[in-house]
Amino acid sequence: MGYRLAVVGGGKIAESHLMAASRMEQLQLAAIADVQPLRAEALAAHYNMKAYTDYQMMIEREKPDIAVITLPHHLHKEAAVYCLENGAHVLLEKPMALTAAECDEIIDAARLHSRAVLVGHTQHYMAENRKAKELIDSGVLGQLVMVNDTRHLSYFSDDRPGWFFEKAKSGGGIIANLGSHSIDKIQWLSGGAITKVRANLSYHGARGDVEGSGIMFLENEHGVPATVTQSGYIGAPRNETELIFTHGMLRLNAGQGLWLSEGGEYRRVNTGEQQDPFRLQFLDLLQTMETNREPQCSMTYSRSIVHVLEHIYRSAQSGEQLDVEHAK
Repeated sequence: MGYRLAVVGGGKIAESHLMAASRMEQLQLAAIADVQPLRAEALAAHYNMKAYTDYQMMIEREKPDIAVITLPHHLHKEAAVYCLENGAHVLLEKPMALTAAECDEIIDAARLHSRAVLVGHTQHYMAENRKAKELIDSGVLGQLVMVNDTRHLSYFSDDRPGWFFEKAKSGGGIIANLGSHSIDKIQWLSGGAITKVRANLSYHGARGDVEGSGIMFLENEHGVPATVTQSGYIGAPRNETELIFTHGMLRLNAGQGLWLSEGGEYRRVNTGEQQDPFRLQFLDLLQTMETNREPQCSMTYSRSIVHVLEHIYRSAQSGEQLDVEHAK
């Protein structure tokens, strides 16, 4: 029969989790909860599950082994703690919570109840990123000397749910939502936590009270500098990370591929078959549950990303470079 799985929240990202889980023999889809009854019922009918409008009632009645939480960011902490207290392991969408203090509450609950938590930082499960990590760790390109990460897209589109534009619910705009991917990617690929931050943000979006662009100057614990540039205003879409080494360069384009230069033009790198990142997340969580080892995106690591985000907003407000001290 496998592990019983329930989904808390029926938004767009929930469908990616449901599709992946439905194709895994280790998982049994049990139920989904969403405050919009029609949305919950439609997903439940499609995947042969039960539908609820109250996630707490669902957790109490269904007693799932795993709860997948895909709620707005400000509800992550409350839902994760509730599911952990009621015996479920948790796959929690990123960012882990609104603040590092909220992350600590989730960590405490997980440890108290001996449950596993994996935070869905999908960058770790994409074929081009995993190949880049392999090349970096091999040392074939020499010493990593800098990282430049750029992302542009129309963030204030009409189809994005309104809560994304309320800072109290989302934690911020494009930087909180998509910048967390960049921070994760830089920390993971460079092998070091971000310890210095300076940021400049702009607020010209057509909706809400969140930032629409930002440029960040970061440095990791090994002294490697990085820039993150993101814009959610109208323009040409771009999603690219360039890593520069003493003996070459890598260019990552999320969902498209990896390119390598050892002098001269970039050439495409064979990254192997692209597996579904959501399926790989589930496999990582299952291994954590069964072996008690840390997942790739552990609670402490995922907390560090939220902690860096907090410092980015503080730096933008103060205009100063800030040091980031991470929990051990």
